[in-house]
Parts: sequence; structure tokens; C-alpha cells
Amino acid sequence: MTESAENKLRTLITSYWRTQAIYVAAKLGLADHVAAGLETAEKLAAATGTHAPSLYRLLRALASIGIFSEQPDRSFQLTPMADCLRGDHDSSLRSLATMLGEEHYVCYGHLIDGIRTGEIVFDKLYGAPIFEYLAKHPEQARTFDEAMVGVHGQETAAMLSAYDFSGFGTLADVGGGNGSLLSSVLAKHTLLKGMLVDRPDVIPRARERLTSAGLVDRCQLVAGDFFAAVPAGADAYLMRHIIHDWDDPKSTLILKNIRRVLPAHGRVLLVEGIVEPGNAPSFVKSLDLTMLIMPGGKERTVVEYERLFAAAGLRLDRIVPTDSDISVIEAVAA
Repeated sequence: MTESAENKLRTLITSYWRTQAIYVAAKLGLADHVAAGLETAEKLAAATGTHAPSLYRLLRALASIGIFSEQPDRSFQLTPMADCLRGDHDSSLRSLATMLGEEHYVCYGHLIDGIRTGEIVFDKLYGAPIFEYLAKHPEQARTFDEAMVGVHGQETAAMLSAYDFSGFGTLADVGGGNGSLLSSVLAKHTLLKGMLVDRPDVIPRARERLTSAGLVDRCQLVAGDFFAAVPAGADAYLMRHIIHDWDDPKSTLILKNIRRVLPAHGRVLLVEGIVEPGNAPSFVKSLDLTMLIMPGGKERTVVEYERLFAAAGLRLDRIVPTDSDISVIEAVAA
């Protein structure tokens, strides 16, 4: 039986009930506690400092959507989705659920302000641009790093499957964050050298990740500001979900700084989603609203990328699709 438009819309309207319940489960580490053998609301409440009857109601609601499974004795067990909320899961989404349930959720509560004014909601609510805020809040910055791995983790394998990096000698990951992406590329291409460029407050987290992966000796870590300059010395300059953080003038400035140091044979590689025409379901179009109200950036169409490259002295050479929502958008010197 086909679901009515009314019921579909009702489900969408009330969806934040479920996302915030998932956030609470992630914030309290409930999946980790259940995995450790604390399977009743009473035991979980004692471990998390919460009210047992209220916690039971949360768990019961989550079980009704496949996150945890309630047993006849009112205990709870992990389900595949609940398992993904464990902090030590290989594809953990705990930090993503935490991040989206905090600053992101607050900003979306003011989405209408961003639509009315075009101003960046995050800046007005938190008193600083998001990356400056993260630089001053280490706990939130670490959650952000882990959340990015959670939301973009599958993209890495898809990118490595679709795009061949073996022709490069040195790959610069500009805005490379904690080094998770560069670690994966270097691990696959053992002759490739790396360069990670990011803010000074980010470099220690990248060094920690690359060291633990045994790759730090193959990678140069450069603290800097890509709005001011980008270091020379790479054959290809990679940016995953960096350009979408910024408006056209700021994105052009970043690309111009790369163009200044790009060798004749060099490549600029943007790993981004592409806004496609039509009305099909689109993660990228939904993500575009986050760009609007959080960092002030935007998702772009192919034509918009062509214009952005042209303004920076570059030319779109090809687009390599992947088995995920992202493509590798390759540019060369114009």
C-alpha cells in the first residue's frame, strides 16, 4: 500500500525527535555501555548519571526505530545501527551524532534567520566563525575531526578506487585536518610523499594521526593560512570538502594561492559533491543548507566550478565520479 503524502510529510516534520534521541544516546555513550554488559536502564542510568525511568523511555523509543532492541525482561541489546554508535566501532558515527546534535542543531533552529538575511548563523550565535571557534575549543575540535571521519569515511575508499594517485611524486592535502585522508592515500601509494597544510592548532592532531599510522616520515606538516599562501613543492594539491566551506571570493583566493605554486604539470583536485539538475533526492542539496548557515560556503554545479577555476587562472580538465556522493574535480593551469 502506497504511503500517503500526509504521512510522508508527518514523518519528515517529526524527524528531529529521532535525531535528538540519537544524539543523547551518542553523548551518553549508551552503545559502549551496553556492549560492556550494562543492559538495563537502571545500570545504564547509574553509569551515566541519568534518571532511570526517563532513560528507559529513551531506549524504548530508540528500539522502535531499530537502534537497540528491547528484550522481554526490559533489558536492551545492540542492533547493527546501535553498534555504529560505539566509540570504538570501525565506522563509528558517535561523534557525528554528537556534533550534529549540538552546534549544528542549534544553528538549524535559526535556519530561517539565514534564509531571511543571507548572514552566517553560526557566527552570530557563537561569536566567531566556526573554524576560529574550533581552534579555541579543543574538545569540540576533536569531535569535529572524528565526525568528519564518520561522515566522509566511505568517501575515501570510493575516491581511492576511482582516482589513481600513482602518477604524482608529492601530494599536498590543503586543509587536511587530522590527516585521516592523507594517511589513506599514502598507505595505498607507498612511493608517494605527502604534505599536509592546515592551521597551527590543527597540525598536532595531524601529527598524532600520521605518527600512529607510521607515515609521518613520508609527510611534511606545514602550519599556515591558505588565504595567505600555499607552500610550493607538490605535484598535486588536494582539497576534500574545503572549497565548499567558503563563498566565491574566498574560494577564489585559495585557488589563486595554489595556482601561484602549481607546477606546469600540476593538478588541483577538489573532492566535492556536485549539485545536479532535477528533483531527485540529493544529499548534496541538503548539505548546501549546512554550508549556508555554518561556515558560509556553498555546494556548486559544474558550471559554477568552471567559473571558480577561471577566476583563479585554472581550467576544469575532467570530473571523475565515484561510488559515493563525491567526485574528484580535476583542474589544470589555464
